[in-house]
Amino acid sequence: MTSVVDTARKQKDEYTGGSDRPLGSYLGTLAVYGLSAAGLAFLARGRTPRATLTDLALMTITTHKLARLIAKDTVTSPLRAPFTRYEGTGGPAELREEVRGHGARHAVGELLTCPFCLSQWVATGYTAGMVFAPEATRLVGTTMTAVAGSDWLQLAYARLQRGV
Repeated sequence: MTSVVDTARKQKDEYTGGSDRPLGSYLGTLAVYGLSAAGLAFLARGRTPRATLTDLALMTITTHKLARLIAKDTVTSPLRAPFTRYEGTGGPAELREEVRGHGARHAVGELLTCPFCLSQWVATGYTAGMVFAPEATRLVGTTMTAVAGSDWLQLAYARLQRGV
């Protein structure tokens, strides 16, 4: 067992080059995701969800919107606060935050502030919703799609006002 740990430490040192990267915590995050996805797949066995192109469009836009909402929105900053430090605004109605802490705290902070990273988790949750509660999931997807569309209209309106 010690040789495995020693090999893992050596690989981490070679990878990080002295930088503070919480590889063990990332591995823990991957394990939580993998176990969650496997558990959902186990619970969903025998169910055959039917997804249309409309479902895919809703899922895509909802995943984008929810991931950004969790990672950047002002109203969700209390969820990120234990893992981040407020830095300022980062765009229209979005915050810029710096990840803080070490180990698991840092890894969770990186996950919570990265809409690209969160997309995998959100899409997996949406997929589970389509298996276990498709109508409610479609309703949430429709709502988030409308919010995303509204965001784009708000940005376009603001741009038009600046141009006038």
